[in-house]
This record gives sequence, C-alpha cells and structure tokens, in this order.
Amino acid sequence: MALVNWTSPNQYIEICERRHSMKKFLNEFKEFALRGNIMSMAIGVIIGVSFQGLVTSLTDNLISPFIGIFVNYNLDYLYFTIFDATFLYGSFLTSVINFVIIAFVVFTLMRGTNKLFNGVKKAEEPKNPPRLCEFCFTDIHKDATRCPHCTSQLTVLEE
Repeated sequence: MALVNWTSPNQYIEICERRHSMKKFLNEFKEFALRGNIMSMAIGVIIGVSFQGLVTSLTDNLISPFIGIFVNYNLDYLYFTIFDATFLYGSFLTSVINFVIIAFVVFTLMRGTNKLFNGVKKAEEPKNPPRLCEFCFTDIHKDATRCPHCTSQLTVLEE
C-alpha cells in the first residue's frame, strides 16, 4: 500500500466525507432496490408507455378529426412554409393535446393517491408533543429523569 503525502489535514477530512456520503448513497440505493420499488417503477413505465399509445390513438383517430370538422382540414396536416422549410404545426398541436391529456390523468392519479396515503398516516400516528429538557431544550424521552445531552436532573412528569 502506497503512502499518500497529504498537503493539508483538510484533504484527508474531505476524502473521508466523500467516502461516507458515497457509502450512504449506495446503502440508500440498496434499500430502494430491495424494497421492490424497482419492480413497481418498471410496471409503471410499461403501463405509462401503453397508456401513451392509447392517448395518441385517441387524439389521432378521434380528437384531431373532430377538430378537423371545424377547420375543414385534418389537424395533423396543418402546416406553413417559410423559405422552403415546412413547419407541421398541426402535428405539434396533436402532441400538445396528448401531453395535456396524459398530464391531467397523472395529476388526477397522484392527487387521489396522496389523499389516500395522507388519510392513512393521520389515522395511524397520534403524536404526543415532544418533551424538552428545561436546561438545554433538546428532545428527551417522556419518562427520563436525566437529560442525556447536558446530564441535568429533570423534574418527573405526572400523568
């Protein structure tokens, strides 16, 4: 093992902090992967891709022709030309309609999911206010007789 010539003690501290943060990152990733979130994410991506195909078909085959009735032209084929450059703004409008539909559905799903999970958490966790040390104001256990931080003797709470 080669000896390293440190130019300052701060370099050593910085390298140790980097190692610690990298280990923390890898542990978080391992926990994420082992919890089954990757499988859930893969299923979500597959469903999202198929849903996008469904929405594209909806806009191409139903919404665009319906709008075309009012403009007397298929929306996908609307374009303008400047100096031999063709701009297909009808196709762009179709993509915007796709995006708005998908964004609305995702927003609605997330809103429902958040309401569902926030309601469950509120019912699960009745929280007592934390007890604070009278001297150093750190959080302590409700039954503590001494503060673990400043070691002050505490008054006993009666329930």
